[in-house]
Amino acid sequence: IGIQFHPEVHHTDHGVHIIDNFLKRVCGCTGDWSMADFIEESVRKIRETVGDGRVILGLSGGVDSSVAAALIHRAIGRQLTCIFVDNGLLRLHEREHVIDLYRRNFHLNVKVARAGSLFLKKLKGVTDPERKRKIIGRTFIKVFEDSLRSVGPAEFLAQGTLYPDVIESVSIEGNPAALIKSHHNVGGLPARMKLKLLEPLRELFKDEVRAVGTALGLPKEVVWRQPFPGPGLGVRVVGEITPKRLRILREADAILQDEMMRSGWYYKVWQSFAVLVPVKTVGVMGDERTYEYVIALRVVESTDAMTADWVRLPYEVLRTVSSRIINEVNGVNRVVLDISSKPPSTIEWE
Repeated sequence: IGIQFHPEVHHTDHGVHIIDNFLKRVCGCTGDWSMADFIEESVRKIRETVGDGRVILGLSGGVDSSVAAALIHRAIGRQLTCIFVDNGLLRLHEREHVIDLYRRNFHLNVKVARAGSLFLKKLKGVTDPERKRKIIGRTFIKVFEDSLRSVGPAEFLAQGTLYPDVIESVSIEGNPAALIKSHHNVGGLPARMKLKLLEPLRELFKDEVRAVGTALGLPKEVVWRQPFPGPGLGVRVVGEITPKRLRILREADAILQDEMMRSGWYYKVWQSFAVLVPVKTVGVMGDERTYEYVIALRVVESTDAMTADWVRLPYEVLRTVSSRIINEVNGVNRVVLDISSKPPSTIEWE
């Protein structure tokens, strides 16, 4: 008989107390470690590792890469250059928002690589979610290789990899964990890149990363920004990715985010996003028959992304979101709500 037990996940009753009791009463730990200690130790390690070298970081605008950038910048300053890759799979006005935010507020050296057409060309006709993730990951590396020519020589590539990314992608030190889905920032770099990986957040969970960001002085809009997957909308357009489907999803997702902010629910949940389902349904608009796509709404609460539950949003918020999407987004005539928890479902659909 075997028992699988996860006291570390949010949904295990008294899980934190079990771990706390084991660490302090059984092992004799004191619990005096803090995020300030983590920052101090990380800065020291980064300086020792990098020396006089240069670091290139892929800045997405999400919490993970933002905190990684701030931490590395504190350690080595202008030795860090950030590259923002526009992969054509971003949310509405994402590139403009990210560049303005980081150049204006953090004085980071940010370069932009516009590669949307390349990503979409590679993804044309691909429907399998694992293949999409692999293609996006490989193309991301290629864009970085091309970007290095304009940025100049560097010795390190920094990434905002977190521990959940590692758990879901590879086995850790012989741990027989199953591959759940590939993360484009896990698994190492091609030998031809001749860059060493720098991943200062690799052993942290999302809530710990946010605590680091707060300790570093990052603003709320960065620290508490909802997670956005590395493959972007590529895993929120179910099935084949096309410019039309991306346009529909961008507009629908922008409406959802707008209403989450207006209603005060955005910072209360872990994630809220729209998914384009590659199914068309019959509808009636203006006495005319329509045959358009379905948008699914995914809103979940979590603390570490290892487990999650769907959020019971007020009906009025759901009604407003649904009405706006159907009436304002050309190509949608039905909105549905995902009421699945993780496990057995994952947070993202692909």
